[in-house]
Amino acid sequence: MKRLFLLVLLLAGVSLSGCGYTTGSVISSRYQTIFVEPFDNKIEYMNQDERKIYIPQLETKVREAVIDRMMFDGNLKIGEESDSDLVLKGQVLSFERGELRMTDNSDVKEYRLTLTVSLTLWDSAEKKNVWEEPSFSGSATYYTTGPLAKSEAAAIQDLLTNLARRVVARTVEDW
Repeated sequence: MKRLFLLVLLLAGVSLSGCGYTTGSVISSRYQTIFVEPFDNKIEYMNQDERKIYIPQLETKVREAVIDRMMFDGNLKIGEESDSDLVLKGQVLSFERGELRMTDNSDVKEYRLTLTVSLTLWDSAEKKNVWEEPSFSGSATYYTTGPLAKSEAAAIQDLLTNLARRVVARTVEDW
């Protein structure tokens, strides 16, 4: 009987101890609203030695994706700059397309898109940075042929979604 009691006690202790993992927000309860500033585009498109892929309105698309993801997440409400608890400031630093897989004929079969931004989360009340990420990126891959093929425009949308998801996670989960 004593062994059974110890076994039950041990199992209860193990099951209640857990690792403390949570998927909820760990952001302070004093933060209720956020304003996402328009992003600056710092990509050097005119340097002919480093010709970059031009995506029209990329900085606007990044901001809209972040705002949409913040609204979807629901932990922070989108507000105006003058009355928001937090302000997210950002700059688009680079957009790159790299080859991942090639065919036997040296044709590109799969690309990886990478978008890098710098971010600063500003506490409006205390007038200080909550956190800063000088090089924060999102990525997406896409095939050019085969059953998994998609257009580059669809892949860019996947890239924006990935980046926005990571930005929101960084903001509300503080990872």
